[in-house]
Amino acid sequence: ATGAIGEALASWVAPGDVVLLRGEAGAGKTTLVRAVARGLGIDGPITSPTFTLAQRYAGRLGLLHIDAYRLSGADDEELGLLLDGAADAVTFIEWPEALAAGLPEAAVTVDLEHLGGHRRLVRFSSDDPRAADLGRILDDLRARHIDDEPEPGPRP
Repeated sequence: ATGAIGEALASWVAPGDVVLLRGEAGAGKTTLVRAVARGLGIDGPITSPTFTLAQRYAGRLGLLHIDAYRLSGADDEELGLLLDGAADAVTFIEWPEALAAGLPEAAVTVDLEHLGGHRRLVRFSSDDPRAADLGRILDDLRARHIDDEPEPGPRP
């Protein structure tokens, strides 16, 4: 399901978009970025840039993946270095709270919550006028996969 959400998001994003990813460790932030990368035609391994801070990938649209987990903040110069080349790519930022003060406006914020086992709750929020299109894409995805959703309660 995360793969399908990522591919849907890949069909919506545009150059210069910033997508903020929030959620605890293990919630699926990097997994979602991998799915978006596949949707953008990016081959090869997509790894979490926890130690390198940022990775850039080439596809039909460039992908800049930033993981700010290890940062306690960034001044304008550091943030400028992290976001270098973001204008012609889509930028996904994990742990955006560490960079909040200087971040450009997000096209969408994705909150991922781990519900135990393989279950996740994914929430999208946006003030972008294009968000209605994303909502329609996600509604269609939900309608096609509603029977795939796990039953509530403990798994065997």
